[in-house]
Amino acid sequence: MAGVRRLLSIGYGLRVGSVNAVAVLALVLCLMIGAMGGVDAAAGIGGSKRILVLGDSLASGYGLRPDETFPARLKAALLAQGFGVDIINGGVSGDTTRGGLARLDWALATGADAVIVELGANDGLRGTPPKETYANLARLLGRLKARNIPVLLTGMMAPPNLGREYGAEFNAVFPRLAERFQVPFYRFFLEGVASDPDLNQKDGVHPNARGVEVIVQGILPLVMDLVKQLK
Repeated sequence: MAGVRRLLSIGYGLRVGSVNAVAVLALVLCLMIGAMGGVDAAAGIGGSKRILVLGDSLASGYGLRPDETFPARLKAALLAQGFGVDIINGGVSGDTTRGGLARLDWALATGADAVIVELGANDGLRGTPPKETYANLARLLGRLKARNIPVLLTGMMAPPNLGREYGAEFNAVFPRLAERFQVPFYRFFLEGVASDPDLNQKDGVHPNARGVEVIVQGILPLVMDLVKQLK
């Protein structure tokens, strides 16, 4: 836990600058084009299901080759277990829960049978009030529930430099949402990777290819359950 706090104290290395609407639209269109023709959305076995990973740079694969990103390695791990599933890389560097909510419809435009929600790190870096983060994710999860789209929610931890009170309130957002919406929950997306220099890039923040593999192996059982639910 001390290592995790050290990592959080220097931030997650995700972009925190504001992004205007035109830039967001351009990014989303690029994601949609990549999803239709890129390696992450390549056809699986026998008309496979499609899972969207909606997240920030931890999902998009900052600093990694396309075949080293979390969506790509998750797809490979599922295939090794006999699950032919298309994994759509819906990660945008610097994205927040507000941004993810705003682009949800665009991200779902090409179709998704399930969604892995990986958002919140940038909210913590910006010191976004936890109530706002909760409200954004609640709306996002509510909209997915209304569409009957199964969800796997991943959690994040607040930078400790914002104080214990903020950290406690922020960290409680994710398990509260998981309980409220009765969705599978992975406590901390960077579990087993945060603060380990051997599993992170030179910035000491973003997972390297080995770190991504650790994340994939940690979350894989929950994703397999999600795929089984779809089938």
